[in-house]
Amino acid sequence: MQQHVTQEHVQLYERDGVVVLRNVLSSELIEELGAGVRANMSSPSAWANEYTPSGSGGRFFDDYVNWQTIPAFHRAALTGVLPGLAAGLLGVARPRFFHEHVLVKEAGTVTPTPWHHDDPYYGVDGVQNVSLWVPLDPVPASIALRCIRGSHRWGKRFIPRKFVNQEAYITNAQGFEHLPDPELLENDPNIGLFPAEVGDVVAFHFRTLHSAPGTEHHNAGRRVVSFRYVGDDARWAHRPWTTSPPFPDNGLNPGDLLDEARFPLTN
Repeated sequence: MQQHVTQEHVQLYERDGVVVLRNVLSSELIEELGAGVRANMSSPSAWANEYTPSGSGGRFFDDYVNWQTIPAFHRAALTGVLPGLAAGLLGVARPRFFHEHVLVKEAGTVTPTPWHHDDPYYGVDGVQNVSLWVPLDPVPASIALRCIRGSHRWGKRFIPRKFVNQEAYITNAQGFEHLPDPELLENDPNIGLFPAEVGDVVAFHFRTLHSAPGTEHHNAGRRVVSFRYVGDDARWAHRPWTTSPPFPDNGLNPGDLLDEARFPLTN
């Protein structure tokens, strides 16, 4: 609900592109989302991915856009505390739900989440947006999400890389550039670690550069459901590559409002 978001949270979000909201989710909601993740993993969609190479340790699974078939995701995305948090951070009355994303690293997973920002993967433009990263397990500093504070304000958009092998989607594209060398990003002085407990939410902007280690040296898994929301300035967009999620146009043209059932306004 919006009362969980203070003016300090909003200022941090606007300045850094990332903020942690502590102890804002109930144990009941966490249990429901855990059941939703189990249902998702037992019956993945056609858009699911396995990012850990054969023969490597652990498992890095992801899937998205299952909120219409998994009731727990539907309820969490459209009603209650999560859309309220998005509304408070974005300063809008009713944020529009873009999609949910399940990200599971089982214990001993060697595969990291490489440096990237989400905006170029998505077929939507606009600066009013937020990902609410909801951990269902404790996330200590050793496996925590890492974000480069302020990178959402660099005015740069980077060609996406494949999570499987970290290759760039394409060689070049107007308006986009290649990510800096990972070593440069690793040494950026504005990197912040964002450990989280169950019940916390890490909120970050679609243009905030972020990464996360594997769980190779961690004795437990890391289950996350990320809920993505957009504000009033969101417009449909095309990219020079297949977007992720690979939403078809379904009659939308670049510049159109996302005013259709796939992207509902929240309650």
